[in-house]
Amino acid sequence: MPFLLIAPASRGIGFALTRHLLRTTQMPVVATAREDCEGVRERILSGLEGGDSGGGGTGRERLDVLKVDVTDEPSVEAAASFCREKFPSSSSSSPNHHHNPSNHLHAALLLPGILHPEKSPSQITPQTFHSSFTTNTLGPLLLMKHFSPFLPPKRSSPLLESSLPRLDSESSSDYEKRIKKYFGPKISPHVATLLSVSARVGSISDNKLGGWYTYRASKAALNSVTKTFDLYLRQRCGERAFAMTYHPGTVKTGLSKEFWGGVPKEKLFSPERAVEELVKVVGMAGGGEIGVERARGRCWDWRGVEVPP
Repeated sequence: MPFLLIAPASRGIGFALTRHLLRTTQMPVVATAREDCEGVRERILSGLEGGDSGGGGTGRERLDVLKVDVTDEPSVEAAASFCREKFPSSSSSSPNHHHNPSNHLHAALLLPGILHPEKSPSQITPQTFHSSFTTNTLGPLLLMKHFSPFLPPKRSSPLLESSLPRLDSESSSDYEKRIKKYFGPKISPHVATLLSVSARVGSISDNKLGGWYTYRASKAALNSVTKTFDLYLRQRCGERAFAMTYHPGTVKTGLSKEFWGGVPKEKLFSPERAVEELVKVVGMAGGGEIGVERARGRCWDWRGVEVPP
């Protein structure tokens, strides 16, 4: 069955995104946290049970929260091993292994981030440089490394036919309703998406203010590795999967808290609003106004406008 990955999900956008997708889809959700996974799971589920999209099991049945530190590769590898057990035959490093196309990672939403807001070169240290790149660039790259085998491989048949086939006794209208319930109103059922949260400041050509040296550089690097990863997906998955980066705007999370005062009220988003915009753009990229060919390997903002490299 198609499933979702949200990493991390303990707070901020990831937390709100996990709750949103449990409410609006029927897909299983694999979320991650660095610590207190059971506590994070209970907070995510609080107020959701009995109120999710219906017919796909309660959120409690569909949600797993795994202990993952994206800077620690063994923990990422352990999470991938869990998914191989949970969704058997959905991936394999062996070309002779039978692949069950109904089990695949349908959306991987990668959100690790840390900000060291240097204003001058004198504030840069090897420690902040290492911290920024390890979390903001290497973390998503390790998730790509270990979870890319779960993305659907290139095949001649449409992805939807293998992941959620129409039942013999099912009318066209009933099938459409079942598709919409399972994947939700925004996420395309026809293509798998890997989205990494980047930032507008990762754009080199758009840099007019300076500062934030390590954050800018690490997000520019994330955009670069995502482009390279998408070229890999084009070869391995064809039109069945693509990768993109995303600028969510300024969101009221701990990462941006000291800068809220300088942001106009209408451009300072709650995590819930940020999630609505993110899911909207995923839908636009997966077959809506943007489309897969335009979206893939590029960075898009919350309005569905490309952020220049």
